[in-house]
Amino acid sequence: EVRLDREFDAIFVHDAVAYLTTLDDLARAAETAFLHCRSGGAALFAPDAIRDTFQGTTHCGGRDDETRGLRYLQWIWDPDPGDSTYVADFAYVLREGAGVPRIEHDRHVFGLFARAEWLRVLRDAGFEPRAEPLVHSEVPAGTVEMFVAIKP
Repeated sequence: EVRLDREFDAIFVHDAVAYLTTLDDLARAAETAFLHCRSGGAALFAPDAIRDTFQGTTHCGGRDDETRGLRYLQWIWDPDPGDSTYVADFAYVLREGAGVPRIEHDRHVFGLFARAEWLRVLRDAGFEPRAEPLVHSEVPAGTVEMFVAIKP
C-alpha cells in the first residue's frame, strides 16, 4: 500500500517477498511495484522458492568465541503441500560462558506459489514477466527462479 509518488528505472523485490503468503498479498505487491516502475523499467522479484521446484532442506552452522557460542539448525519443509505456504523452523543452541546452553525455536511461514501463478499475477499487474533461473555457486542449478517483470 506504500505510494511514494515517484517512479524508478528498476525495482528489486528481494527475498522478503517470501513473507507474502496469499496470492492477494502478492498481487498487491506487484501492483505497488508496477505503479513505481517507469515505462521501460524493470522489477526483479526474488522469492526463495517456488512450488514447481520446492525441495525441503536443512542447513546448520554456528560459531564460538571465548565467552559465548551459537549453533543453529534451519529446517525448511512443507507441512501441507495442498496450501500456499511452507515453513522454516530454526533451532538455536546458545551458550553464555561456561553455563548450560539454552535452546530457542523460531518459525517463519513463507508463501509458496507456482511459476504460472507468479507470471499471472505479474501480468495482471501490467508487467511483461518472465522466469529466470538463479545462477549462483551456492545454489543448486534449477532450484531457484527469479521473475523479471518489464513495464511496457
